Amino acid sequence: MRDLLGGKGAGAAEMTRAGMPVPQGFTITTEACRAYYSSGGKFPPGLWNQTTAALKTLERKTGKKFGDAKNPLLVSVRSGAKFSMPGMMDTVLNLGLNEATMSGLAALTKDERFALDASRRFIQMFGKTVMGIDGEKFEHALRAAKRRAGVKTDPELKPEHLRPLVEKFLDIYKDATGHKFPSDPVVQLRAAIDAVFRSWNTDRAKTYRRMERIPDDLGTAVNVQMMVFGNMGPTSGTGVAFTRNPITGSKELYGDYLANAQGEDVVAGVRDTEPISALKRRLPKVYAEFEGYARKLEKHYKDVQDLEFTVERGKLYMLQTRAAKRTGEAAVNIAVDMVSERLITKKTAVARVEPRQLEQLLFPRVDPAAKAQPLARGVPASPGAATGEAVFDADTAAEWGKQGKAVILVRVETNPNDVHGMAEAKGILTQTGGTASHAALVARGMGRPCIVGASSISVDLRQRAFSANGMTIKEGEQITIDGTSGDVYVGSVPTIEARPLSKHPSAGAILRWADEFRRLEVWANADYPRDAIKARENGAQGIGLCRTEHMFMEQDRLPIVQAMIMATTTAERETQLAKLLPIQRGDFEGILKEMAGLPVIIRLIDPPLHEFLPNFEELVQEIATLKATGTNLARLKELEKIKARVDELHEANPMLGLRGVRLSILFPEITRMQVRAIMEAACNLRKKRIDAQPEIMIPLVGTLAELHEVHTELKPVVEQVQKEKGVRVPYKFGTMIEIPRAALNAGDIATEAEFFSFGTNDLTQTTFGYSRDDAERHFIVRYLERKILPRNPFETIDEKGVGRLMEIAVTEGRKTRPKLEVGICGEHGGDPDSIHLCHRLGLNYVSCSPFRVPVARLAAAQAAIGDSASTK
Repeated sequence: MRDLLGGKGAGAAEMTRAGMPVPQGFTITTEACRAYYSSGGKFPPGLWNQTTAALKTLERKTGKKFGDAKNPLLVSVRSGAKFSMPGMMDTVLNLGLNEATMSGLAALTKDERFALDASRRFIQMFGKTVMGIDGEKFEHALRAAKRRAGVKTDPELKPEHLRPLVEKFLDIYKDATGHKFPSDPVVQLRAAIDAVFRSWNTDRAKTYRRMERIPDDLGTAVNVQMMVFGNMGPTSGTGVAFTRNPITGSKELYGDYLANAQGEDVVAGVRDTEPISALKRRLPKVYAEFEGYARKLEKHYKDVQDLEFTVERGKLYMLQTRAAKRTGEAAVNIAVDMVSERLITKKTAVARVEPRQLEQLLFPRVDPAAKAQPLARGVPASPGAATGEAVFDADTAAEWGKQGKAVILVRVETNPNDVHGMAEAKGILTQTGGTASHAALVARGMGRPCIVGASSISVDLRQRAFSANGMTIKEGEQITIDGTSGDVYVGSVPTIEARPLSKHPSAGAILRWADEFRRLEVWANADYPRDAIKARENGAQGIGLCRTEHMFMEQDRLPIVQAMIMATTTAERETQLAKLLPIQRGDFEGILKEMAGLPVIIRLIDPPLHEFLPNFEELVQEIATLKATGTNLARLKELEKIKARVDELHEANPMLGLRGVRLSILFPEITRMQVRAIMEAACNLRKKRIDAQPEIMIPLVGTLAELHEVHTELKPVVEQVQKEKGVRVPYKFGTMIEIPRAALNAGDIATEAEFFSFGTNDLTQTTFGYSRDDAERHFIVRYLERKILPRNPFETIDEKGVGRLMEIAVTEGRKTRPKLEVGICGEHGGDPDSIHLCHRLGLNYVSCSPFRVPVARLAAAQAAIGDSASTK
């Protein structure tokens, strides 16, 4: 019932049903939160009456009473959405305390220090969370109290130190709000529930949901539970543990324990924790009981669980269970191990590993041969190595990151307000905290390298620097972090690429199983033989896009290309093209050879010709300099000739100008040369018994007449080369669908085209009327924030517009040519959600960068698994 109760409420309910010791409580559903927002931020009718009735039941079950001085009931008020959002929403602990109940709690527990500490925590949390008071005001007062007492940690504060601190906290509250702290527990409860509802729509929660693609309309549940206390002395404590290691996947209890502490102390990272094994040493019977519950919950949910617990004077309480966030390494290892343990099936294993988790295995790591000495070492929390400029606040990280700078966010500890900076950073480093701290959980979810608990560094936020081992690193200076080893280095340290996934035992198994389930083939975009090698290494079944113009950019051939463009007659142009022919033939031979036995789609030249000529502004500047100095007249004359040609080729809107099929029609000699090079390469390889399978793509077609014109021009070249070489080569002519008109007239175009390949980048630009570069620079982010667009259409295919055009093209094209080969070669080919759409539309393949082929294989399998599940 996660939809209704949220993950936390559903987990608490399930543990209660299983007979585990869960503190008594009740859950206000996500439905109530949605009603709260639909009524303009007010409690819906009946909610408060139901809440007070549930509170009476809670009093009866616990034998305690809300606001009673002799036997007070204190509660926690926690959020809990359907999907885990670590630290994104608000929590209030120790609710129900006032002067009378604090005295009662002291008498009941015979521990005045405990009651005072609980009170100062409550005032601080209520003030910050419910009233929005700057948390630093409370922290500043707490630090001052510890300085005056001559202690380093909170538990060392004695009653004589805590009494004035509580009074100081009450003064801070009154100064900030203009009124006294509310003493009525019922008033406190209503305000706390309201605050938790409001926390669903904080900036940090919305940012996290946008990154994790969690819908905004789900709402959060509110869990009200009797408080249990981990800060009642040495036989009390609190912890967070995972049923398996969330970093490596090894089958062991893994996590953090903190004696004489409340749960917030662990997740906030304000105190250094001990490993969970410390509980076994301190309280062996409690550890044995907890270990039994952990095994039982993992077996019940058939997944790794993230557990929160509290020990109160030797008694264990289970607070939460949820599916654990894990690294890519852990995800694949755990999935494969659980299959071998017969806990889950292969299909479940493939469905469970997220594509981005698989991507994490491709992260680089610090080169062991670099002989770099770490400046400091912390707890490895999320794998991969990253280099960037140190920054010390989230706003700067976000600003610099958006400017294209690589940054490492360095903090004492992170909190939910830092999420926007964490999203833009290349890595995260914190001075305190453990493997279950906010920084660790969020970084693992984002796939960012992260080190926590680096206690040997000292972060000075005011000076915007950190120091370690006598060295100070200031903001803007480069550091390297390795989230796999926990090492921190000064400067940029060489890294090495991860091993191929095919050689990773668990990842290799997941991908082999994925291949059993998927229907879509996965091809790769590759412009050079080295790309083709990587593509095959990652399991590509063909090349969906080879961009010939990229080959022209190489240093040794650019002068020939420029001379060809400068030519004013066909004969002059063909002289230069004759020089390019053997170069292009060699390029194609290399790619076709590497992909022997698999199809290779080669796109004929596409971008505007002026892109190959010198920059216009730079030409003007150089000409002006030569004129001013009156030197090198020959160079001046040459530059003026080039400028005139650049002027002539200049277009107001090059994206919609002389490119693609239009270039082939105006300058057919260029594409005739390219087709000859393709076919000569294929024939040469065939003679060597190498199975070359070229497919020739004519780009940017909008009408059948355009395609027919070029096809008629080029087909004779294909036949002529085969005749000259005495070899027959299987080949196809097709087109790229990237103009809406082509999609709408696909039935006609399929009379000439033997395959379609969707160029979804240009199809998105021409469908929306957006220039991608300008849109992403100026307004896409704002559109996403305001929900004018649900997703960036250049990252995930716009299903209602671009997707609809694709559907028309597939349907109409296959009416004309039933066995029409249809694929996608835009950047969307590596996006999991876009791959799901391609599966539903019945495409033959998706093509993406060689690097993303494994991710696409997994996503294609998950699309097929989801499809089969939905039809049952």
